[in-house]
Amino acid sequence: MKDRIIGRVRRVNGPVIEADGITDAQMLELVRVGESRLVGEVLKLSGDRAVIQVYEDTTGLAPRDNVYGAGMPLSLELGPGLIGSIYDGIQRPLEALRSLSGHYIESGITAEPLDRTRTWRFVPDPDLKPGAPVAGGRILGTVRETSRVEHRVLVPPEVSGTLESLVPEGDYPVDRRIAVVRTDSGTRELPMLQSWPIRIPRPVRQRRPLSIPLITGQRVIDTLFPLAKGGTVAIPGGFGTGKTMTQHAIAKWCDADIIVYIGCGERGNEMTDVLTEFPKLVDPRTGRSLMERTILIANTSNMPVSAREASVYTGVTLAEYYRDQGYHVAVMADSTSRWAEALRELSGRMEEMPAEEGFPAYLPTRIADFYERAGYMDTLSGREGSVSIIGAVSPPGGDFSEPVTQHTRRFVRCFWGLDRQLANARHYPAISWLDSYSEYLDDVTPWWEEHAGASWAGERREILELLQREVRLQQVVKLVGPDALPDSQRFVLEVCALFKNAFLQQNAFDDVDRYSSVDKQLRMLSLILVYWRRGAEAIKRGVTLVKLKQMKVLSDIIKMKFNIRDEGAAEFDKLQARLERSLDQLESIYA
Repeated sequence: MKDRIIGRVRRVNGPVIEADGITDAQMLELVRVGESRLVGEVLKLSGDRAVIQVYEDTTGLAPRDNVYGAGMPLSLELGPGLIGSIYDGIQRPLEALRSLSGHYIESGITAEPLDRTRTWRFVPDPDLKPGAPVAGGRILGTVRETSRVEHRVLVPPEVSGTLESLVPEGDYPVDRRIAVVRTDSGTRELPMLQSWPIRIPRPVRQRRPLSIPLITGQRVIDTLFPLAKGGTVAIPGGFGTGKTMTQHAIAKWCDADIIVYIGCGERGNEMTDVLTEFPKLVDPRTGRSLMERTILIANTSNMPVSAREASVYTGVTLAEYYRDQGYHVAVMADSTSRWAEALRELSGRMEEMPAEEGFPAYLPTRIADFYERAGYMDTLSGREGSVSIIGAVSPPGGDFSEPVTQHTRRFVRCFWGLDRQLANARHYPAISWLDSYSEYLDDVTPWWEEHAGASWAGERREILELLQREVRLQQVVKLVGPDALPDSQRFVLEVCALFKNAFLQQNAFDDVDRYSSVDKQLRMLSLILVYWRRGAEAIKRGVTLVKLKQMKVLSDIIKMKFNIRDEGAAEFDKLQARLERSLDQLESIYA
């Protein structure tokens, strides 16, 4: 990094610094402010004056302090060693900072994001020989980063030319030269380490259509409101409705290869739970720690507000890097409302004209910039990779009409609205089947019908129509009571109650119920619909609702989510056969 003085501090307004005497700077340039060398970024340039956003506590800064320019934008270090790390919003490793300064981060303290003393076993690509043409995204070799992740060392996107040399297999630190490429502008030495600006999306060959669902194991999500790999979803909900727990469940059980969890402005104790619990969680696919495929970014509400604004870009840039290696990455942003609040505070300090509820007029643009970095891509390496973004939104008072929620809905295609009444009733996940929707349904239906059966789309539509009927009937019940309804309509209420308790409600602490495979979800749904169809026919033939509710098999249907494991297809067949026999017996009595 260049260390040159480009100006001096003129005014300090919290994390926003005004500097004058600027002689050599560019927009979004990384700068260091004061003798503590606080990390900042140039936001505005006007003549010889600049507005700088500082990512650390500015206590102690004073007018006339020097401003040092780096000659480059705020960028991340990308290479082996990212997986399992815990960073703050500007990629400072928190474990390393604690060893340097204790439990409180000192102003200006920094540490290398990737450990320069650690060596990695680099295995070069055997098909790559000196003299071969290489371009951005070409895989030079591999490093075993964790038991789950094979790190593919890539040629940086901006480099292309002819390979002059490639090191043999061996142990190397991340900053050691492993390849030399001759480009049009000269020779370029390539280490395993590369950098990329956080605000610029990494290039790809092309976007692919979204046709494969991200399987989460959560029945209300996968069956009713599926998310495609490479898609975007918002999870809005008031305090205590389960946004963070829903993201935790998805992080543990979804079929993404890499998880990037961004704690953006959340309470310190909540982020502490994440930091202490994630290393203890066991990856169900490997039996090892979930941290072996996870990167955590911790930027709590008591940390500098400007770093909160940068943290979401840090997270999505890390996700794009692993996507370019051919992995499917899921980004959990918790929560984008705190990020928007950081934008509002910084905008106010820069004396910009506020828009609705004090948020800056460019809030929709920033939200769009973030979510549009998701997608299913053909990468420069020739592999397929995806970034799926799952953003929690914390509307004040649970009001979905506030600006952040409304603008987010414009740019995402999936919406999992959390319901306060469901959360109060301990119905988790508290995803409302009335407020939620997924626009990926038509895209992923062919995949579901291929892997789960041709009946999936029809049965999903049938149960949703039944839930809509229940809403209308509940309005009548509130006026006249359930006893005024005929058995055929009361049966609708009974089936919907069974569906909510036996299917939609899911216990994250039960060994069997916490995850449901695609096949199990379809079998459970089909069994409930068999009960609905046959029961409705039985009522038409004179069978009373009381008799239907007295069937002993009904209690086993309610408990099937706990008693039948994912591979229990035969158990579902037996349970359906018992249900059919019980209904046949009732119909024969009333025939």
